[in-house]
Amino acid sequence: MKKARAWSGSLPGEALLLLTAIVWGTGFVAQRKAMEVMQPFAFIALRFFLGCLVLLPALILRKAGKKTSTAFDWKWFLRGLVFPSVITGLFLFAGTSVQQLGIMTTSASKAGFLTSLYLVLVPVFGLFLGKKANHWVWIGVALAVIGVWFLSVNLEMTIQRGDVLLIIGAFFWALQILALDYFTTKMDALELAFGQFLTAAVLGSVVSLIAESGPLVPDPTAWGPLLYSGVVAVGIGFTLQVFGQSKVESALASLILSLEAVFALLGGMIFLGERLSGREWLGCAVMMAAVILVQLNGQQHKPEVDSQ
Repeated sequence: MKKARAWSGSLPGEALLLLTAIVWGTGFVAQRKAMEVMQPFAFIALRFFLGCLVLLPALILRKAGKKTSTAFDWKWFLRGLVFPSVITGLFLFAGTSVQQLGIMTTSASKAGFLTSLYLVLVPVFGLFLGKKANHWVWIGVALAVIGVWFLSVNLEMTIQRGDVLLIIGAFFWALQILALDYFTTKMDALELAFGQFLTAAVLGSVVSLIAESGPLVPDPTAWGPLLYSGVVAVGIGFTLQVFGQSKVESALASLILSLEAVFALLGGMIFLGERLSGREWLGCAVMMAAVILVQLNGQQHKPEVDSQ
């Protein structure tokens, strides 16, 4: 475990977040492929259980290395570990669920850019937490709305159901970012990552049992996308996010994470053969301009804290 901790501590937070953007962006391809043969909530449950399994050995080794003779503190366990895990896990599950349903009827390329809308919403939601937003935020919000219009609304003035769901999902991702930004200063990053994965996995299992039927993995071809989504995008990607975000102030972290949309676009074009129209390319460009503008000029920096 010391080696794992040294590894996460030796890499700059910016590098951890760039790796996060890469695995998240390419993860849209795996999600799109999995939906060809799997049901969405079964997929969500399995991918987050896989993410838990990735982290479990590290957590066991960490606990084994801690020698303590104090009595178990239930109040600390509920308030300091369960509560943060449930809150971040609820937002994680909500964002993932809406995203997974949306990606069934839209492309991985568009999904990446529509999901990146959450990076514009983070400073807006911060207003309700007492944070200030300057005029650049509102310019960015206006550009984001224009970008969504070009990206999702066609000339017949209709919008795909999947695009609407992805836009709704962006609201939940913004809340998850803010929750992580708060809780990573108060608890162990690895425990928080495991707790939110477990919460999302349990919720996905419950919904799958109620609303879906049939085998969890009906086709062997689903295992490739499922393993990539669970082990890489969840187990590695979200953990890198937690560690990276604990070392980098939120504005810079969000800017780096915005590259997820670019890698989703590249992944969709390379692996799925997706192509965008001229109108959709314009929407992508405006969306990216909005994200960069807000992250560079619109957010308040938080004080730096020591990483776990």
